[in-house]
Amino acid sequence: MEIVSSQIIGYRNAQSNGATFHALNPLTGMLLPTAFQEATPTEIVETIVLAHKSFPAYRKTTAVRRSLFLEAIAANLEALGDDLLQVIHEETALPIARLAGERSRTTSQLRLFARLLLDGNWNKKIVDEALPDRKPVARPEIIQLQTPIGVVAIFGASNFPLAFSVAGGDTASALAAGCPVVFKAHPAHPATCQLVGRSIAKAALDTGMPDGVFSMLHGFSHELGGMLVTNPLIKAVAFTGSYKGGKALYDLAVRRKEPIPVYAEMGSVNPVFFLPEAVKQGGEALAKQFAQSVTLGSGQFCTNPGLSVFLNNRESKLFIQKLADAMSATEVHPLLTKGIAEAYETGIEREMTLPGATAVTKKTETRIQPFILSTSAKQVLQHSDYFEEVFGPSTLAVLADDYNEMYQLAERMPGQLTGTIHAAENDYREAKELMDRLTQKVGRLVMNGFPTGVEVCHAMVHGGPFPATTDSRVTSVGTTSIYRFTRPVCYQNIPSDFFN
Repeated sequence: MEIVSSQIIGYRNAQSNGATFHALNPLTGMLLPTAFQEATPTEIVETIVLAHKSFPAYRKTTAVRRSLFLEAIAANLEALGDDLLQVIHEETALPIARLAGERSRTTSQLRLFARLLLDGNWNKKIVDEALPDRKPVARPEIIQLQTPIGVVAIFGASNFPLAFSVAGGDTASALAAGCPVVFKAHPAHPATCQLVGRSIAKAALDTGMPDGVFSMLHGFSHELGGMLVTNPLIKAVAFTGSYKGGKALYDLAVRRKEPIPVYAEMGSVNPVFFLPEAVKQGGEALAKQFAQSVTLGSGQFCTNPGLSVFLNNRESKLFIQKLADAMSATEVHPLLTKGIAEAYETGIEREMTLPGATAVTKKTETRIQPFILSTSAKQVLQHSDYFEEVFGPSTLAVLADDYNEMYQLAERMPGQLTGTIHAAENDYREAKELMDRLTQKVGRLVMNGFPTGVEVCHAMVHGGPFPATTDSRVTSVGTTSIYRFTRPVCYQNIPSDFFN
């Protein structure tokens, strides 16, 4: 499949004269042949202005028309066929089967929002009927509706080249809300972004959307992101990635003359608490299931369980050794980028230098391997660095001397995307105590399962208290994510004809 590098500025493909970069094939370590160019400052401003000009018309499009737009995007992605999957594979080394599943999730997500728009209740209409005879003061009719907030800048993630990228949940929810999107393509998979971006632009043209409702800019430097976030015509930002990157964008946004919301999902250690009866009953089978969750996708999920907590007893230590054996026997594919691989190695080395850390798996010459360390709850409570995420196929096993130490861990840990409890019936009293504490710390609580795998549905919450995200009140997955890009407006005593 021929791929021509260009910025997508509304309906126009713009050949840039910015700095050149290439994607890297993680399997071979070689640069891929297609050259991409970073958007220039002039192109960035031109793109944002065009998106801003499209907003008055786009926000007035009917829910039916926006629904057809989203359906067309999904159909265009499917029309790319296996060629799209092969391009993604070359840029990410992710297995074709995994990519096929991610494409299905992405198109299903687009269609879910399309259906949501056809539901007359999506805009949260609230009506307080008029009370003309109320004494001493009559009440007019008061209606509350959601309205789109404006142009949204979206930053793609490295680990999900489709579902959290150009046509992913952030884009789908922003377009569904009636907001134009300026997308910052991820430099790790620019050819993938190019193909998907064109699919969205074609869908916009075919369904009669205003020029500028979607644009996509390439770039690898921090300056591009900074220009997007600080431009006064941008009204919200969505980001999935590292804490460092998300916090930098957030700080830029809140220092603007007009501060704007930044919905940054920045990772998590996603603690898993194993209560003793569950460990005893689950045995080796449960250890293998946990190992599969830790190493799934080479551990490159924001919901990867990077910390596990046990009572300090014989059964727990045997379980941890079985977990280590299962992880050591698991072969992981190359990590997505050189930067991620280097950060993983650095993170493991950092954890090994922390007080009380003991390696359970043996370190080999293999650069990337599943890894498990162990330490005591006392050490973790004294050294908060243990709560820092290591992005990759590893977990830290923490041994607590009693339930009180378990509860303290749950209370003192920073905000997380998820928290998980494994409990048999005899563990339920302690599980309820843990659940009460974890509810204050996480966006999603899992019982007798694993956090990897985020269902796209109406009730899902993919978010959590800081530093997991910059705003714990919202989700980046599921239909309620649309409300990140709307705001409530109250209409008082407005004739019903004005809404037609």
